[in-house]
Amino acid sequence: MAKEMILVTGATGYVGGRLVPRLLEEGYAVRLLVRDAARLQGRPWLSQVELVQGDVLKPETLIPAMVDVTAAYYLIHSMSGSQDFHQRDLDAAGNFGQAAKAAGVERIIYLGGLGAAEADLSQHLRSRQETGEWLRQSGVPVTEFRAAIVVGSGSMSFEMIRSLTERLPVMICPKWVSTRVQPIAIRNVLDYLVAALAEPASAGEIIEIGGTDLLTYGEMMTQYAAIRGLRRWLISVPVLTPRLSSYWVHWMSPVPATIARPLIEGLRNEVVVRDAKAQQLFPAIVPLDYRTSVQRALAHLDAGRVETSWSDALATSQGDAPPVILASHDGMLIERRQQLSHARPEFLFKAFTAIGGDHGWLSWDWAWRLRGALDRLVGGVGLRRGRRDPDELRIGDALDFWRVEAVEHNRLLRLRAEMKLPGRAWLQYEAVKVNDSQASLTQTAFFASKGLLGLLYWYVLYPLHGLIFSGMIRELVRQAEQMESEME
Repeated sequence: MAKEMILVTGATGYVGGRLVPRLLEEGYAVRLLVRDAARLQGRPWLSQVELVQGDVLKPETLIPAMVDVTAAYYLIHSMSGSQDFHQRDLDAAGNFGQAAKAAGVERIIYLGGLGAAEADLSQHLRSRQETGEWLRQSGVPVTEFRAAIVVGSGSMSFEMIRSLTERLPVMICPKWVSTRVQPIAIRNVLDYLVAALAEPASAGEIIEIGGTDLLTYGEMMTQYAAIRGLRRWLISVPVLTPRLSSYWVHWMSPVPATIARPLIEGLRNEVVVRDAKAQQLFPAIVPLDYRTSVQRALAHLDAGRVETSWSDALATSQGDAPPVILASHDGMLIERRQQLSHARPEFLFKAFTAIGGDHGWLSWDWAWRLRGALDRLVGGVGLRRGRRDPDELRIGDALDFWRVEAVEHNRLLRLRAEMKLPGRAWLQYEAVKVNDSQASLTQTAFFASKGLLGLLYWYVLYPLHGLIFSGMIRELVRQAEQMESEME
């Protein structure tokens, strides 16, 4: 008997990236609709899925993705402060629903947001619910799950709570800390999403899902602190607006202000489960309590087992632009350094793919931290995003204020800058075997300047970059040679 073909969108995102292996474990055939297939390199399940390149904002690209599909997961939602994100979400959902209807798809499964429809919902929450409505207007039965904060290693909501609580012993908090919320573990979210395929009664239903605890945001932070053995005091004041709160989150967590603001505007809305439909339809699923959810998330973080992260799929201060093919013309400024090493290419690769995060930047680390702080000051992402895994990098990973644009095993790493810049920048490392006893490490900085300000930026910082980058390549060679000698 042929396997059912299931289409998944949003596979480069936090939930979608974790749903795919669960579906494969259940024996489904899985097809992914992606804008850039390269973003999925490094996933252990990549060879088990079918890839179709397309864009929900380009209806003509959706037709090949829908062929022979039984059910489709719609896990796409904008997270930005741009004014048009709401209309973009509706256009995307409308295109997807119409394509699914034309192809005879039997069901769409969508993950939206909790919140009473009659309440004065924030634009972000209302957009999530209206997205579900636009999917339903296609005529395809939709199973819409609505959830509040998702607790899991790498979850944006969890990272906000974790970062704020870890860094601030005393927190001056806005009124939203007293708003009630019903957080749910990422494990349970995936349980519901997978179970819906085998439960025909869930078709056409809006299903509210949550954990066992109903808490305020303040209680979520204090409970997290208790689990970590921290003492924290919250002082609520009425004067912190969503804009001010977003800057506060921007400085104290890895989430930049442009992403934090629409989230925070939604924190004024109570998001709790108001009906028991989930329990009636899926009695075998036992939701976890908040404490257990946090403990499991922390265990994954401590063990370095973070499958996906919120930053995997988000546009940043540089915009959601496609990667640029690097060249030595059209105004591209290039600074290249090369050094011979007695280490083999695989050890050089291991050394340069370990940079950033807790490992730091090897040369003038304080200068990198200062640059990160200045970037945060002007609204950029800064260094706080760290890295998903302490040792492994894959295309699409956030790496402090860089994004991994290319990885070729034992040979190459290219990072694209996502800090605020008067232009666009890349940093590339390449290891090549020269002879039986030597390899060459090439370090290249590329900068596509924007106007006169970009040129001034490059040449003013050029002397400092010379010191930093020359120190980095020397230290990388030293580390690679040391690793190889320790293996002998």
